[in-house]
Amino acid sequence: MSSVAKSGTFVLGNRAVNRLGYGAMQLAGKGVFGPPNDRAEAVAVLREAVESGVNHIDTSDFYGPHVTNEIIHEALHPYRDDLVIVTKVGARRGSDASWIPAFTKEELTQAVHDNLRNLALDAIEVVNLRAMFSVHGPAEGSIEEPLTVLADLKRQGLIQHIGLSNVTASQIAEGRRITEIVCVQNMYNLANRGDDALIDRLAAEGTAYVPFFPLGGFSPLQSSTLSDVAARLGATPMQVALAWLLKRAPNILLIPGTSSRVHLRQNIAAAEVDIPEDAMAELDGMLPA
Repeated sequence: MSSVAKSGTFVLGNRAVNRLGYGAMQLAGKGVFGPPNDRAEAVAVLREAVESGVNHIDTSDFYGPHVTNEIIHEALHPYRDDLVIVTKVGARRGSDASWIPAFTKEELTQAVHDNLRNLALDAIEVVNLRAMFSVHGPAEGSIEEPLTVLADLKRQGLIQHIGLSNVTASQIAEGRRITEIVCVQNMYNLANRGDDALIDRLAAEGTAYVPFFPLGGFSPLQSSTLSDVAARLGATPMQVALAWLLKRAPNILLIPGTSSRVHLRQNIAAAEVDIPEDAMAELDGMLPA
């Protein structure tokens, strides 16, 4: 059994995927803008990820923009039958690399078609609507209008399933009145646990939860407790942080990103890390940032 397979599986939409996946955001240039410094390495990372058993890749056409999807197409097309590619819409990039809400019908429709074209797909397995009421985290605001646009594109067959990103519990409830929601993608890791109750509720409902920035994102996780546990287990702190997420709830799907094959192998090896209950209790007791 490969390391990735040891992470277990969970259903995303109607496809069972390995719980250890891959996030493509870091394949773009600095600030998720422009091309990467080493495109050949980016292609190699994707190919090795899939060869290692990763069958869930998270991306967006506003990474770059267009860059990550173009690299995914170059590296992996024609795609393996078991590969699930998930994208997101709801934002666009300014010429200064800013993140700008893109919630109109025209913008959302164009975004879906851009993803289809750059990935060379007839339909996208899952499209997440990224709420942009705040760039710093979930904030209240109605998602009815943009989600209705995606639901219509789903009826047209361009989208198979719909998820939500950067959302509150009330927005999830609002979304479910419009269409089936197969996953929620919010920031969550050892130091950021605002979604604890939400994760448990989604697990009980059989809905996937996909934490972005599982290793802290632009501010990597740092903790003496995490380092101590990692040393005892003979693993790196980042491997323990990923293993903690896998053990935290069965519906958590991981999408750690990297532009390096060395780091990819380290992330994949996290599925081999078995955290004993006493160590889990220590990690659970870490105070959130």
